[in-house]
Amino acid sequence: MSTRRTPFIPGEYYHLSNCGNSKQVIFRDKLDYCQFIKLLYIANTNKNIITRDLTNEFNITRLGRKIIYIGAYSLTPNQFHLIVSLPKNGNISKFMQKLQTAYSMYFNVRYSHTGSLFEGKFKSKYIYNNRYLRYLFSYVLLKPIRLIKPDWHKNGIEDKEEAISFLSKYEYSCLTDFIGPQRVESKIIDRGRFPGYFYNPKTIKNDIFEWINNDVNIENSPNKKVVKTTIIKKKTKKPKIKYQTIRQLSTI
Repeated sequence: MSTRRTPFIPGEYYHLSNCGNSKQVIFRDKLDYCQFIKLLYIANTNKNIITRDLTNEFNITRLGRKIIYIGAYSLTPNQFHLIVSLPKNGNISKFMQKLQTAYSMYFNVRYSHTGSLFEGKFKSKYIYNNRYLRYLFSYVLLKPIRLIKPDWHKNGIEDKEEAISFLSKYEYSCLTDFIGPQRVESKIIDRGRFPGYFYNPKTIKNDIFEWINNDVNIENSPNKKVVKTTIIKKKTKKPKIKYQTIRQLSTI
């Protein structure tokens, strides 16, 4: 059995993602998006799930205990991104296996698809401090901008109001649950398990939308000296030890 390069530690934060095999589209219409979003909720349990019980409505009862805490997510046609934390006795790998297997089964039946749907194992990145966590929070929720402006991170956005309006109304991320009216999908998010700026509408708007207004290239890593002065007050080095809990690091 292969070992992941990123071991999962209870109480720590991680960025998880995957995309379609050979970059193929994995969400073809609204029904596909909604199926995956429902699975984000229903697969988050230590109990087995029965995918045939999923309905078109988000009226699902989840049994058992959570095996992952979800802080943010966004979906675009050929990929998905999550920011998560690992509970005590949780299991990120098990959650991702259940999520991707259940969605692949649904997709294969609906479209008579054969072969691997996803591009190998899911990717995971350890979020080693608050600066990186705050950056990735914006990064994940800004991903859908590429649907209307694919090169925005290189050439900027001329119509910034259009971009902000598009993000605010985009159905397939949790941003609207943070800054707009509550939806039934908001029960996917584990409020209280992540820093307060995840749930403060004013802070979220300032953080995320300022990337757009300032035309900052968010596709770069903070390790490449991406600096947004309203968020990042000072440089933060990676901890010298291999793993250090995020609560031991200085906050922004």
